[in-house]
Amino acid sequence: MIMPSRSLRALSAAALLALAGGAANAQTLPYAGMTGGQSSPAAASDAPGDAAAAAPRHVRTPRVKLAPYIEAAQVVVTQLAPGSDTVTYSSLAAGVDASVHGRNNEGAMSLRYERRFGWGRNSAGGDSLTGVARASAAIIPHALTFEAGALAARTSVQDNGAAVLGTLTRDNAATKVYSLYAGPSLATHVGDVAVGAAYRAGYTAVHSPRVLVGAPGLTAADVFDHSTVQSAALSAATRAGDLLPVGVALSAGYNREDISNLDQRIADFAARGDVTLPVGPDLAVVGGIGYEDVKISSRDALRDSAGNPVVGSDGRYVTDKTAPRVLAYDVSGLIYDTGVIWRPSRRTALEAHVGRRYGSTSVHGTFAYAPNARSSFNVSVYDNVAGFGGQVNRALDDLPTQFDAARNPLNGDLTGCVVALSKGNCLSGALGSVRSATFRARGVAASYGVDLGRIQAGVGAGYDRRKFIAAPGTVLAVANGVTDQNYWVAAYLNGRIDRQSSFATNAHLNLFQSGFASAGDATAFGASAAYNRALGNRVSATAAVGLDGISRVTLPDYWSASALVGVRYSF
Repeated sequence: MIMPSRSLRALSAAALLALAGGAANAQTLPYAGMTGGQSSPAAASDAPGDAAAAAPRHVRTPRVKLAPYIEAAQVVVTQLAPGSDTVTYSSLAAGVDASVHGRNNEGAMSLRYERRFGWGRNSAGGDSLTGVARASAAIIPHALTFEAGALAARTSVQDNGAAVLGTLTRDNAATKVYSLYAGPSLATHVGDVAVGAAYRAGYTAVHSPRVLVGAPGLTAADVFDHSTVQSAALSAATRAGDLLPVGVALSAGYNREDISNLDQRIADFAARGDVTLPVGPDLAVVGGIGYEDVKISSRDALRDSAGNPVVGSDGRYVTDKTAPRVLAYDVSGLIYDTGVIWRPSRRTALEAHVGRRYGSTSVHGTFAYAPNARSSFNVSVYDNVAGFGGQVNRALDDLPTQFDAARNPLNGDLTGCVVALSKGNCLSGALGSVRSATFRARGVAASYGVDLGRIQAGVGAGYDRRKFIAAPGTVLAVANGVTDQNYWVAAYLNGRIDRQSSFATNAHLNLFQSGFASAGDATAFGASAAYNRALGNRVSATAAVGLDGISRVTLPDYWSASALVGVRYSF
């Protein structure tokens, strides 16, 4: 059939932007995002002239929201198992929720600092800083943009390395995760050739209070410390019908992640060419072939006189800086894949690829469906090689620039998902394990959100499989080839009862299965409900209850119930 020129060019442009690395949102070729490929439907939909966006569009008028507040609360936590204990504490908090939504700039942020004052010997005193932010600014509209994201979160880390957000972990036992990334993206034209480029720099750190050894005979989980990530991509593409009957794209990218634990390093280079063949008004067949070179290396731990690895005061192995670097992973050669891109409207986008990468079969893709302006459904299948820091940076990059942070009403912690109607909106998969070893991650994540005005609801679910990669002859060699699996579900339901009152509920479930001998599995559950009542123009009161539990194979189950009453003043 003969395809209309306008539709053909629009679809071809969307497909080639996807294949060429999605410079608009920094999905570089070798450092694909949590969406699992070189792009996502939302990335291509931001391109000028693209007629296949994955979400409804509206005329953007500049709008800024700024909501600072201070808060005071009284909390009681009762341990139900094992044994029984009750802890009471008071808390003071200050925070701000902000967003900007304009023609050239978009962003959202939720930041909260809380100080707890415990009552009694076994008090839950301490302080915490939590928050999430994502922003995009057009330095040159439709050409040069600057992207950034940041995260500060508290997690409950189990002895098998599993991490769970949103639980009532005491401050002196909580593991804190900090991550940020930033960089520019360029999208322009040289004649009929679309040229894209992107650079990202990221940093992630984990502050853990103790060595993770829970029972006799267990091997300590070497907790991730910190890492830096740098990635760059360059692409050039033509649309079908401009120079050739098919669209053609050439792209190259490089990613490097340096992990402090044992000086682990990931160096990943890839270059490829792609062809797009439109076969209908809204369907294109795509295929690509190229070359990749992926190397992962590390050093060994410092050894004492008996040959045992030395563990530092922070519970992590001490790196022997004089030891030679040892290769853990060395894969180079041909890469290829084929797939389809289906974009029947601005509200629907499907992209699926299957081929060979990292020395074996690789599958990745995305699906986004926004039937109306009030709801959105997103699915992503991913396959990448990374460390913990790189995976968290990917998840941050996948967050939308417009969201409301979902928090536990009892302690203010992030719950793992944000309230949004576009793109991926959960961090639970990336934060599921804090082991320091590098890994190949494969998985799927799905989310659905709906805003009915008085009611907002959403659910996210996913599966994350990490096969660890470690150098032979080093202390981490025991981790090589071992697989951890994390199944997670998170949901929220918020609504307004009347003009003065509202409610908020959320729940999460994590099933973590560790492949490490004697590490054991863990299942974590948490649920909370809050009632909010306006007392005046700027003052509101909150009452909340919650239940948290962790079931572990190697340790006794832990369950606790909690309740809160508090008051907030909004500026």
